[in-house]
Amino acid sequence: MLAGCGGGAGTGSQSATPQPSNNSGGSTGGASGATEKLVVAVVGPMSGQYSDYGSTAKAGAEYALKEKAEAFKALGFDVQLSAQDDQADPKQGVAVAQMLISNPDVVGVVGHATTGASITAAAQYEQEKLVMVSPSATGSDLTEQGKQIVHRICARDDQQGSKAAIFAKNQLNVKTAFVMHDKAAYGQGLAEEVKKQFEKDGVQVLGYEGVTAGEKDYSAIITQILAKNPEMIYFGGYYSDAGIIVKQAREKGFKGVFMGGDGYDSADMVKIAGAENANNVVFTSTVGDIGATEDGKKWITDFESATGNKVGIFTSFGYDSMGVMLNGLEEAIKANGGKKPTREQVLEAVHKTKDYKGKFVNVTFNEKGDNDFASVYVYKYEDGKKVFMGEAK
Repeated sequence: MLAGCGGGAGTGSQSATPQPSNNSGGSTGGASGATEKLVVAVVGPMSGQYSDYGSTAKAGAEYALKEKAEAFKALGFDVQLSAQDDQADPKQGVAVAQMLISNPDVVGVVGHATTGASITAAAQYEQEKLVMVSPSATGSDLTEQGKQIVHRICARDDQQGSKAAIFAKNQLNVKTAFVMHDKAAYGQGLAEEVKKQFEKDGVQVLGYEGVTAGEKDYSAIITQILAKNPEMIYFGGYYSDAGIIVKQAREKGFKGVFMGGDGYDSADMVKIAGAENANNVVFTSTVGDIGATEDGKKWITDFESATGNKVGIFTSFGYDSMGVMLNGLEEAIKANGGKKPTREQVLEAVHKTKDYKGKFVNVTFNEKGDNDFASVYVYKYEDGKKVFMGEAK
């Protein structure tokens, strides 16, 4: 039950152990001259095969927090980051959520990075009114369950899947496709939306199958697919499986287009598939080309110089998610007369976010917690490198 992921190198996990304190909501911030601690958690997979997703978002969030640290100290608060590893596992997501809830200093969560862990953790956070802002959990179900605490700045899978199919038909001139997925929330959710849009637009779907993630040999399903001779294979899943499928299909003679979602966005995709095999692999993403502008290029240079980390796909959305969280936290402190706000006050302030000018995406949350400004973009691999193709329309 994974969802919404991006590649690139990032920092590792720096897990913070919660320390008890009094969070009555009525204590004074800077009146005594001493700063009072507030904690914002960043949660995602920081270890394992999906660690790129959590670590890149964490690196961006940490950078955003450091930029705002002095402003909060002027208000009387020391805002600290607690990075937690949920291993992209729904059960571990619950364990992390319960641990964060038990620390009264924790006033918000940037994350979780994947849909499965986000959904299970959200059920815990909802009980305690602990707000979350995900940079990358794309599963449509996340914001359809009516939980007040759930927010995300990225596009949903129903947007990403349908726009991928429209792009494939209109821009890639695809007329026949075989659609497959990894049977998980993210991959299957994308595949279902792609299949639905293809059928609506008259693209012939020659087959629709699920495979087991983590397998090393997909030759049986690949042989079945090649017998149908599709122009495109759409696989909803992650680079770790997609890379193997691409490699094995190319070795069996498939020369058509591969397509998937932001789960393909990792340098390891090319390593697994091979640079030549990865040519003509196209994928959608909820994050645009942050280096397309001079301002974006400068930010990348500044970030990499300051942190020693390379920018990954969710570094930018980790940065803007933390920006949204800190903006809400600041508003909650002001609304509470400069005193330490309650979790519910922070939730209320974050939920009211409107026309927030992020560095990479503007944010206005609707009633469900989705971002009105979220978009979908398209990339491809070419000679081992990721190439931006534009917005999916």
